[in-house]
Amino acid sequence: MREPFVLEGRYARLEPLSESHIDALVVAAAEDRRNYQWTYTPEGRGQMTAYVIDALEKVASGAHVAFATVHRGDGGADRVVGATRFCEIAFWQWPPGASHQRHGVPDVVDIGFTWLAGSAQRTPVNTQTKLLMMEHAFEVWRVHRVALQTDVRNARSRAAIERIGGRLDGIMRADRPGSDDTVRSSARFSILADEWPAVKARLTARLGAGPGEDAGAGSSPT
Repeated sequence: MREPFVLEGRYARLEPLSESHIDALVVAAAEDRRNYQWTYTPEGRGQMTAYVIDALEKVASGAHVAFATVHRGDGGADRVVGATRFCEIAFWQWPPGASHQRHGVPDVVDIGFTWLAGSAQRTPVNTQTKLLMMEHAFEVWRVHRVALQTDVRNARSRAAIERIGGRLDGIMRADRPGSDDTVRSSARFSILADEWPAVKARLTARLGAGPGEDAGAGSSPT
Protein backbone atom coordinates (compact mmCIF):
# COMPACT_ATOMS: atom_id res chain seq x y z
CA MET A 1 0.00 0.00 0.00
CA ARG A 2 1.39 3.39 -1.06
CA GLU A 3 1.35 6.30 1.35
CA PRO A 4 -1.44 8.78 0.50
CA PHE A 5 -0.42 12.11 -1.00
CA VAL A 6 -2.00 15.38 -2.14
CA LEU A 7 -1.46 17.04 -5.53
CA GLU A 8 -2.31 20.73 -5.73
CA GLY A 9 -2.33 23.47 -8.33
CA ARG A 10 -3.87 26.88 -8.89
CA TYR A 11 -7.32 25.60 -9.90
CA ALA A 12 -7.57 22.13 -8.41
CA ARG A 13 -6.43 19.91 -5.58
CA LEU A 14 -6.40 16.12 -5.61
CA GLU A 15 -6.73 14.71 -2.12
CA PRO A 16 -6.85 11.04 -1.09
CA LEU A 17 -10.39 9.74 -1.50
CA SER A 18 -12.14 8.86 1.76
CA GLU A 19 -15.63 8.12 3.04
CA SER A 20 -15.76 11.71 4.27
CA HIS A 21 -16.10 12.79 0.63
CA ILE A 22 -19.28 10.79 -0.05
CA ASP A 23 -21.86 13.49 0.66
CA ALA A 24 -20.03 16.10 -1.41
CA LEU A 25 -19.56 13.63 -4.27
CA VAL A 26 -23.29 12.86 -4.26
CA VAL A 27 -24.01 16.57 -4.68
CA ALA A 28 -21.40 16.94 -7.43
CA ALA A 29 -22.68 13.96 -9.42
CA ALA A 30 -26.27 15.23 -9.23
CA GLU A 31 -25.58 18.65 -10.80
CA ASP A 32 -26.01 17.73 -14.47
CA ARG A 33 -25.85 14.13 -15.62
CA ARG A 34 -26.19 14.72 -19.37
CA ASN A 35 -22.51 14.01 -20.10
CA TYR A 36 -22.29 10.74 -18.18
CA GLN A 37 -23.64 8.56 -20.99
CA TRP A 38 -20.39 6.68 -21.57
CA THR A 39 -18.80 6.81 -18.09
CA TYR A 40 -20.24 5.22 -14.97
CA THR A 41 -20.87 7.98 -12.43
CA PRO A 42 -22.65 6.92 -9.22
CA GLU A 43 -26.08 8.42 -8.61
CA GLY A 44 -27.41 8.85 -5.08
CA ARG A 45 -25.86 8.07 -1.74
CA GLY A 46 -26.18 4.31 -1.99
CA GLN A 47 -24.31 4.04 -5.28
CA MET A 48 -21.72 6.60 -4.21
CA THR A 49 -21.04 4.81 -0.93
CA ALA A 50 -20.52 1.52 -2.75
CA TYR A 51 -18.29 3.28 -5.29
CA VAL A 52 -16.08 4.87 -2.63
CA ILE A 53 -15.81 1.68 -0.55
CA ASP A 54 -14.82 -0.31 -3.65
CA ALA A 55 -12.22 2.34 -4.53
CA LEU A 56 -10.77 2.25 -1.01
CA GLU A 57 -10.51 -1.54 -1.17
CA LYS A 58 -8.52 -1.20 -4.39
CA VAL A 59 -6.33 1.46 -2.77
CA ALA A 60 -5.69 -0.83 0.22
CA SER A 61 -4.65 -3.65 -2.12
CA GLY A 62 -2.21 -1.38 -3.95
CA ALA A 63 -4.12 -1.64 -7.23
CA HIS A 64 -5.32 2.00 -7.38
CA VAL A 65 -4.47 5.45 -6.04
CA ALA A 66 -7.82 7.26 -5.73
CA PHE A 67 -8.49 10.98 -5.34
CA ALA A 68 -11.36 13.34 -4.71
CA THR A 69 -11.10 16.28 -7.10
CA VAL A 70 -11.46 19.65 -5.38
CA HIS A 71 -12.07 22.91 -7.25
CA ARG A 72 -10.07 25.63 -5.53
CA GLY A 73 -12.40 28.62 -5.29
CA ASP A 74 -11.71 32.23 -4.50
CA GLY A 75 -11.37 33.11 -0.86
CA GLY A 76 -10.94 29.51 0.23
CA ALA A 77 -14.33 28.39 -1.12
CA ASP A 78 -13.05 24.97 -2.14
CA ARG A 79 -15.59 22.43 -3.41
CA VAL A 80 -15.46 18.71 -4.22
CA VAL A 81 -16.35 18.35 -7.90
CA GLY A 82 -15.48 14.76 -8.82
CA ALA A 83 -13.03 11.91 -8.58
CA THR A 84 -10.15 10.32 -10.46
CA ARG A 85 -7.51 7.60 -10.01
CA PHE A 86 -4.22 6.09 -10.98
CA CYS A 87 -5.06 2.53 -12.01
CA GLU A 88 -3.62 -0.33 -14.08
CA ILE A 89 -0.45 0.21 -12.03
CA ALA A 90 2.22 -2.17 -13.29
CA PHE A 91 5.61 -3.12 -11.87
CA TRP A 92 7.71 -4.83 -14.53
CA GLN A 93 10.17 -7.61 -13.83
CA TRP A 94 13.29 -6.76 -15.82
CA PRO A 95 16.03 -9.30 -16.64
CA PRO A 96 18.65 -9.67 -13.91
CA GLY A 97 21.05 -6.73 -13.86
CA ALA A 98 18.88 -4.53 -16.05
CA SER A 99 19.53 -0.82 -15.51
CA HIS A 100 15.81 -0.03 -15.74
CA GLN A 101 14.82 -2.16 -12.76
CA ARG A 102 13.34 0.00 -10.01
CA HIS A 103 11.86 -0.76 -6.62
CA GLY A 104 8.71 0.62 -5.05
CA VAL A 105 7.54 2.73 -7.99
CA PRO A 106 5.57 1.58 -11.05
CA ASP A 107 6.85 1.28 -14.59
CA VAL A 108 3.55 2.30 -16.23
CA VAL A 109 0.16 3.60 -15.04
CA ASP A 110 -3.26 4.55 -16.33
CA ILE A 111 -5.30 7.61 -15.39
CA GLY A 112 -8.95 6.65 -15.20
CA PHE A 113 -12.24 6.50 -13.28
CA THR A 114 -12.48 10.24 -13.92
CA TRP A 115 -15.68 12.23 -13.70
CA LEU A 116 -16.50 15.86 -12.97
CA ALA A 117 -19.58 17.77 -11.86
CA GLY A 118 -21.37 19.66 -14.60
CA SER A 119 -20.19 23.02 -13.28
CA ALA A 120 -16.54 21.89 -13.42
CA GLN A 121 -16.66 20.62 -16.98
CA ARG A 122 -14.96 22.75 -19.64
CA THR A 123 -13.04 24.63 -16.95
CA PRO A 124 -9.33 24.52 -16.07
CA VAL A 125 -10.04 21.88 -13.40
CA ASN A 126 -9.79 18.92 -15.78
CA THR A 127 -6.62 20.24 -17.42
CA GLN A 128 -5.05 20.96 -14.02
CA THR A 129 -5.78 17.49 -12.67
CA LYS A 130 -4.29 15.80 -15.74
CA LEU A 131 -1.20 18.00 -15.44
CA LEU A 132 -0.81 17.24 -11.73
CA MET A 133 -1.22 13.49 -12.20
CA MET A 134 1.14 13.26 -15.16
CA GLU A 135 3.72 15.41 -13.41
CA HIS A 136 3.66 12.95 -10.53
CA ALA A 137 3.74 9.91 -12.79
CA PHE A 138 6.54 11.10 -15.07
CA GLU A 139 8.62 13.23 -12.69
CA VAL A 140 8.25 11.47 -9.32
CA TRP A 141 7.58 7.85 -10.27
CA ARG A 142 9.44 8.33 -13.61
CA VAL A 143 7.11 5.95 -15.44
CA HIS A 144 7.69 4.98 -19.05
CA ARG A 145 4.06 5.47 -20.10
CA VAL A 146 0.81 7.00 -18.90
CA ALA A 147 -2.27 5.52 -20.56
CA LEU A 148 -5.84 6.78 -20.80
CA GLN A 149 -8.82 4.95 -22.19
CA THR A 150 -12.46 5.66 -22.87
CA ASP A 151 -15.51 4.08 -24.43
CA VAL A 152 -14.88 3.91 -28.17
CA ARG A 153 -18.23 5.70 -28.69
CA ASN A 154 -17.25 8.65 -26.50
CA ALA A 155 -16.15 11.10 -29.19
CA ARG A 156 -15.93 13.99 -26.74
CA SER A 157 -13.55 12.18 -24.40
CA ARG A 158 -11.44 10.84 -27.27
CA ALA A 159 -11.03 14.35 -28.67
CA ALA A 160 -10.08 15.67 -25.22
CA ILE A 161 -7.38 13.01 -24.80
CA GLU A 162 -5.97 13.81 -28.24
CA ARG A 163 -5.92 17.53 -27.42
CA ILE A 164 -3.64 16.95 -24.45
CA GLY A 165 -1.27 14.84 -26.56
CA GLY A 166 -2.53 11.28 -26.15
CA ARG A 167 -1.84 9.01 -29.12
CA LEU A 168 -4.24 6.26 -30.06
CA ASP A 169 -2.67 2.84 -29.47
CA GLY A 170 -5.71 0.91 -30.65
CA ILE A 171 -9.18 -0.36 -29.84
CA MET A 172 -9.62 -3.01 -27.17
CA ARG A 173 -12.66 -4.88 -28.43
CA ALA A 174 -15.32 -6.09 -25.99
CA ASP A 175 -12.99 -5.51 -23.04
CA ARG A 176 -15.32 -4.45 -20.18
CA PRO A 177 -18.91 -3.69 -19.16
CA GLY A 178 -20.29 -0.47 -20.61
CA SER A 179 -22.03 2.14 -18.48
CA ASP A 180 -25.17 1.59 -20.59
CA ASP A 181 -25.46 -2.17 -19.93
CA THR A 182 -23.58 -3.13 -23.09
CA VAL A 183 -20.25 -4.89 -23.65
CA ARG A 184 -17.93 -1.97 -24.22
CA SER A 185 -14.97 -1.60 -26.56
CA SER A 186 -12.33 0.90 -25.41
CA ALA A 187 -10.16 3.37 -27.29
CA ARG A 188 -6.75 3.24 -25.61
CA PHE A 189 -4.33 6.16 -25.75
CA SER A 190 -0.88 6.74 -24.29
CA ILE A 191 1.75 9.37 -23.61
CA LEU A 192 5.39 8.23 -23.38
CA ALA A 193 8.10 9.63 -21.16
CA ASP A 194 9.96 11.27 -24.06
CA GLU A 195 6.70 12.91 -25.20
CA TRP A 196 5.97 14.33 -21.76
CA PRO A 197 7.92 17.65 -22.04
CA ALA A 198 5.87 18.72 -25.06
CA VAL A 199 2.61 17.55 -23.46
CA LYS A 200 3.47 19.42 -20.25
CA ALA A 201 4.17 22.60 -22.19
CA ARG A 202 0.83 22.29 -23.99
CA LEU A 203 -1.13 21.74 -20.76
CA THR A 204 0.69 24.56 -18.99
CA ALA A 205 -0.10 26.92 -21.87
CA ARG A 206 -3.76 25.96 -21.76
CA LEU A 207 -3.92 26.66 -18.05
CA GLY A 208 -2.36 30.04 -18.72
CA ALA A 209 -5.41 30.85 -20.86
CA GLY A 210 -7.45 31.00 -17.62
CA PRO A 211 -11.01 29.99 -16.76
CA GLY A 212 -12.32 30.42 -20.30
CA GLU A 213 -10.12 27.76 -21.83
CA ASP A 214 -11.49 24.50 -23.19
CA ALA A 215 -10.59 21.89 -20.59
CA GLY A 216 -12.03 18.93 -22.44
CA ALA A 217 -14.51 16.24 -21.50
CA GLY A 218 -16.38 16.21 -18.23
CA SER A 219 -16.47 12.44 -17.90
CA SER A 220 -12.99 11.45 -18.93
CA PRO A 221 -11.21 8.12 -19.38
CA THR A 222 -12.30 5.21 -17.26
